[in-house]
Amino acid sequence: MQQVTVLGTGVLGSQIIFQAAYKGKDVVAYDISDDILAKLPERWEYLKKAYRQDLPDATDAALDAAVSRIRATSDLKDALKDADIVIEAVPERLDIKQSTWRKVSEAAPAKTVFCTNSSTLLPSKIAPFTDRPDRFLSLHFANEIWKNNTGEVMAQPQTDPEVFESVAKFAEEIGMVPIRVRKEQPGYVLNSLLVPLLGAAADLWVRGVASTEDIDKTWRIATGAPLGPFQIYDVVGMMTPYMLNKDSSDPVSREFAERIKAEYIDKGRLGKGSGHGFYDYE
Repeated sequence: MQQVTVLGTGVLGSQIIFQAAYKGKDVVAYDISDDILAKLPERWEYLKKAYRQDLPDATDAALDAAVSRIRATSDLKDALKDADIVIEAVPERLDIKQSTWRKVSEAAPAKTVFCTNSSTLLPSKIAPFTDRPDRFLSLHFANEIWKNNTGEVMAQPQTDPEVFESVAKFAEEIGMVPIRVRKEQPGYVLNSLLVPLLGAAADLWVRGVASTEDIDKTWRIATGAPLGPFQIYDVVGMMTPYMLNKDSSDPVSREFAERIKAEYIDKGRLGKGSGHGFYDYE
């Protein structure tokens, strides 16, 4: 799987693109408009800085070579024409993902393996909207993938076992530790553990029990974890928790979405990647 196409160039999509290219893959970055793609060079500079800071072997030559292996396009047919594997990182809404995969199926070569990076949606809910359910599965990355390097590989009932293993091998080739999720599980392993923590933190903040800083401080001191839950929100980026909570049946979750939109998103504080979220970053 040398020819990689990534659908979506947001926080995590751009990381997948850069990491795959850094590990020697030829990568096509697809998004729906040229205006979005025009912002990618700025994103590559941000990621270069992060790689230099966190990875001892991230030389300027290696980072420049990674950028040289990335091609951006807003033409879906062009993005898919040579793809060995497609990794979808579009917004976390079932209807958007289903529509995306229907379009991809019409244009992708027969050889292409399809992977969704969905954080919460089961691949079996998306597979019927593809023309090759036997070649469709989940490949989920943790944020800041150059250092939190797990690739959770999760099949759905129709996935070919050989395709499953080929994706696990691909994850390893791009520097991930493959985590084989042996039963379809919303949230995989990572988010099944993480989401309850983040939800509890949001509940404490919305109800005025403690400040974001004190909630984070409590978690770090008591567990030895390097980040508190609101620092993790900043790494994830504000749009993901907003999209996941805005239509919730839980009033506290809806209020959390409303507050982060009004107090952070509308003010351009989109998380660590933008330099500002719950905290300020250089």
